This record gives sequence, C-alpha cells and structure tokens, in this order.
Amino acid sequence: MDVIFVFEQLLNGVGYGLMLFLLAAGLTLVFGIMDTLNLAHGSLYMVGAYLAARVHEASGSFLLAIVVAVAGTKILALLVEVLVMRRLYRRDHLSQVLATIGLIMIADDAVRAIWGPSPIMAPTPAWLSGPVTLLGSLPYPSYRLMLIVAGLLVALGLYLLVNHTRLGMIVRAGASNRRMAELMGVRVNRVFSFVFILGAGLAALAGALMGPISAVQIGMGDAILIPALVVIVIGGIGSVRGAFVAALLVGLIDTAGRAFLPPLLHVMLPPALAADLGSGLASIAMYILMATVLALKPSGLFPARG
Repeated sequence: MDVIFVFEQLLNGVGYGLMLFLLAAGLTLVFGIMDTLNLAHGSLYMVGAYLAARVHEASGSFLLAIVVAVAGTKILALLVEVLVMRRLYRRDHLSQVLATIGLIMIADDAVRAIWGPSPIMAPTPAWLSGPVTLLGSLPYPSYRLMLIVAGLLVALGLYLLVNHTRLGMIVRAGASNRRMAELMGVRVNRVFSFVFILGAGLAALAGALMGPISAVQIGMGDAILIPALVVIVIGGIGSVRGAFVAALLVGLIDTAGRAFLPPLLHVMLPPALAADLGSGLASIAMYILMATVLALKPSGLFPARG
C-alpha cells in the first residue's frame, strides 16, 4: 500500500461519509424534534435516485435530474407527512416503526410497478466522466470529487440555516426542548412539516448523487438506512453537527476497513482466512465505533438535548 492508494481511499471515505450525512441529517432532525422514528426515510433516498436516473436518461441533463428528483421527492414527502406522519407524532415508537415499515413496503411495490424490478445504472454526466489529477500523480474520478464538494457545500448551507437563521433557532429549540418551544408559541405542526420535507430533500439529493456510482435498485434505501442510524446514534440524536462528524468517522472507518484490513491480514494469515476475516471485521467496524462511543458518551458525541 503506497501513499497514493491510502489517500485515494481516504477521499472515497470522505465522499461516502458526506453522502451519509445528507441522509442522516434529515433523519436526526426528524427524530430529535418530532421524537418520531421514520424508518421509511431510506425510501425517500431510493425515490430520489430513481427520479434522477430516469430524468437524466430522458433529458441528458444531470442538473435537471437533480432538481426534479429533489422537488418530486419533497412533494411526495409532503403528501406522506400530511396523510400519514401527522397521525403518528403522538403515537408510541412501536406504532411509528410498524407504520413506517408499511410505508417501506408500499414504496418498494410502487417503484417496482413504475420502473420495473431490475436494477438500473444511472448515467454519469459527460462533463464529470474523466479523472482529475491530484497531488501531481493521482488520477481521481472527477465525479467522486464533485460528491465531496457538493456534500461540503450542502453541509455548510445546513449549518448556516440551523445556526444563523431565525428558522434554525426554532428548529434547534424544538430539538432541545419541544414542550418548552410549544409553550413559547412555536407552531409545532409547521416546524414538523418543514423539517420532514427538508430531510426528504436531503435524502433525495443523496440518492440522486449516489446513483451514478451504485446500482439504483429496489430496497437500496434500506441498506443505507442502517449506517445512517449508526451515524445519528454516534453523533447524538437531533444534532446536525454530531451527524456531520459521525458521518465522516463512519465513512472513513468503513472505507478504510474494507480497503486496508484484508491486505494487512494477508501478511499474517493464509489468503483465504485473511480475506474472510478482513471483510468480516470491516463490516462490523462502524458498530465497534458506535459501541465505543456509547460506552464513553451514552448520549453521543454532540447530543442536542441538554
């Protein structure tokens, strides 16, 4: 393993972590403010990926595909919030889990009926299909570099929104003490709707951006939902800052584990055992990180609640 390979894998980990942040930021706000477990959040990620892939394929415009994916997913999220989620806000977590699992099944069947059961590959925009030379000798895919830049810009925008606007102050107040915010005159239903739709837009953006480097398929949101839940537990429920830090940690540890553990174990163990053990350890690395953080800080790194 040379320095170039290590640097490339670290960049991949940062890109993956930032996409996890887009998914986890909305999820942690929904859980932190609404005290609502929305396991169907990953389905919004899936819908965004499908919309972006099909619009890009039909129009040839990547930017149009992203706009349509985010806007279309937000409209769908508004309908889901009005018709379903508002009936769950005052229910217990078990009811929320059962209802949102039902939404996952409905979303999967709807996608299967509209776009078919087979996975699709979202096209990569032509202007981002070539490599960019970094450090003088590292050809790094320009699309992956764009993911990093886009993720950082969205994270900066979300930080400014949450920490430097009146709307963000209301959101933070709701995350810190929802009952007190209600007593102070905050229109909680409007805040809930805004946060839910904002989270849906971020999930759709993550799906649209990840489509060209992963298969767009039914159930793709379920697979990424588990790392997103790990992120919000590590970062602290309701904390955008915690979600950002935790997403980068999870992205780096997951990518580094898959890239570095098997070669390192090959030095000490037989090849077959090293490959099996390396992949197994890499797959549980983020859970080991979560257990370590919770042992030291049970509320997460940056809990929103006092």
